[in-house]
Amino acid sequence: MAAAGAERGRTMAAAGAVPAARLERLRALSAVFREAQPREAAEESTFRDVLEILTNTSSAIEQTCKDSCGLADLDTCLLLIAECFRCLRNACVECAKNQHVMRNLGLISTSVHLIELLHGIKIKEELLLTALRCSLQFLGNIAAGNGDSQNSIWKCAFPDLFLTYLTYRDEKIVTYCCMVLFTCLNSERVRELLAPGNLTVALHVLRVYTEQLDSEWSFLIVTEHLLKCPELVKAIYAKLSNQERINLLDLMMVKVSDKSSVNSEEMNVFIRHADFLAVCFQEKCGAVLKLTAAGDAEDEEALVTIRLLDVLCEMTSNNGQLEHLQAFPGLLETAVDTLRLTHLAGKQAVNIFTATHAVTGQEEISHPAVGFKSHLIRLIGNLCYKNKENQDKVYDLDGISLILDNCSIDDNNPFVSQWAIYAIRNLTEENEQNQALIAQMEQKGLADPSALERMGLEIQQRDDKLILRSVRKKPS
Repeated sequence: MAAAGAERGRTMAAAGAVPAARLERLRALSAVFREAQPREAAEESTFRDVLEILTNTSSAIEQTCKDSCGLADLDTCLLLIAECFRCLRNACVECAKNQHVMRNLGLISTSVHLIELLHGIKIKEELLLTALRCSLQFLGNIAAGNGDSQNSIWKCAFPDLFLTYLTYRDEKIVTYCCMVLFTCLNSERVRELLAPGNLTVALHVLRVYTEQLDSEWSFLIVTEHLLKCPELVKAIYAKLSNQERINLLDLMMVKVSDKSSVNSEEMNVFIRHADFLAVCFQEKCGAVLKLTAAGDAEDEEALVTIRLLDVLCEMTSNNGQLEHLQAFPGLLETAVDTLRLTHLAGKQAVNIFTATHAVTGQEEISHPAVGFKSHLIRLIGNLCYKNKENQDKVYDLDGISLILDNCSIDDNNPFVSQWAIYAIRNLTEENEQNQALIAQMEQKGLADPSALERMGLEIQQRDDKLILRSVRKKPS
């Protein structure tokens, strides 16, 4: 026991009672390595010295944890750890040579071990946080643009380090952990997240985004990696709260709306997302009727339905996804049925689905369901674009009269008349049956001629037939 105590004493002296000169030397190196030239000129021996400090410190802390006793001069140890990682962090910036040397010396595995060791130690808060922040910044910098370093970090740190520090109490540590994860992820590793234990890592990232909406790294992890794996999105979605689902759908909207660089592979991914979202919308569309009650304006299940519709509208504005969704079983019928139910709910009682028109035009309506009927009509119009089968389905569902009944100005549904015009044009294009139906409705007084006029349409009688035709605007 005496020999063991003496050995521990020597280790503690090496790690805990380090002369101030060593700390100052590390601080000087950290400052020097901010410049590119000194970084490139750095010698391997410098990094060996830093590794020795980290190894000795790690051993001392580890032994202390085993013996459940306090470590002498722990503050100095934490200051040394933080400065070691600052030095390494700065030396890695845009310097593949140093990244390579450090990795070969074993600094990645040593660092990951020390980071895991520091978790849960009850010591001075700020000193611990600084050491952890610098350590994660180092891992992010040694991985940047370096596939071999990324492989090493993944092998040493996944999933435990990410499970620990993505939920840490310090926002900066969470941010730096997200940075490391983003830098190391690729398509193969994203699929590893599908494993039951690993899925929690992806869930933590979504929760970071939900709690810190300005978190750039969590945003990039989701949009650049997670959304490229439809199976993972489906698995994550099932475990999210409704608010987290809304945030995920918002991120999907960002990707779907960006049509600047969509290749064939990404298009296939979006199509698979479209299938999943269409099913979710069909299952949950009835939830929106909860919003007819004034007290349920923030019902989260209904808000998810609204966001699902928004994303589907955006998807059907893209040709590749449009053609796929036009053939999706039951989607068009669901849209028409939901429009009918919300329209009926608005007529039966005064609520958010009731058409309203402010006299002054100054009132501003703030409600999550504002525009919902407009978007349903937009989706129906998109699904009928140059698609005879869907045009005829809407006819069979008596959806044309429903759309015409929703074409007047409605403050609860901005641009509803414009979307109705768009939908009617798509429903009647090269479809004589639908044209004849609208013409008969106008003749019987069931269609507002002024509404048709606003749509740029008029009814003409030729022989025994009523014909719906476009009206050319006269030059002003």
